[in-house]
Amino acid sequence: MTLAQTFSIADLASEFGITARAIRFYEDQGLLSPQRNGQNRVYLPRDHTRLAWILRGKRVGFTLREIDELLALYDLDDGRKTQRSATHKKCCERIDALKLQRADVDLTISELEEFCETLETLINNEAKPDNKSCDSASP
Repeated sequence: MTLAQTFSIADLASEFGITARAIRFYEDQGLLSPQRNGQNRVYLPRDHTRLAWILRGKRVGFTLREIDELLALYDLDDGRKTQRSATHKKCCERIDALKLQRADVDLTISELEEFCETLETLINNEAKPDNKSCDSASP
């Protein structure tokens, strides 16, 4: 293995825009397994790829458990067919869940807009002078 094939924790943190603490957290969760060179962590291209998967999975809303399950399928020696299929299924499930959330958000926005219109009407009506005030009364 040449030096160019390895990464330090600082290399990964810089490249992915995360903290070294986040990388160590993923290690603690068993998602990354760097080698050691004395006190230094040495990350292989496999760790680099796994970290990219972890971060993408987090961005799209997968739990660490789901990410771990999908990463474990990488080693099945089936050309990643099972991993790709399982990932596709999880992605479709996530899309469906997000579409439901979007529908809920759209409904909530509509209800709030209607409520704001009602409140604006009430506020505007309160601001108009009352035609039956004492000043306009005739003797």
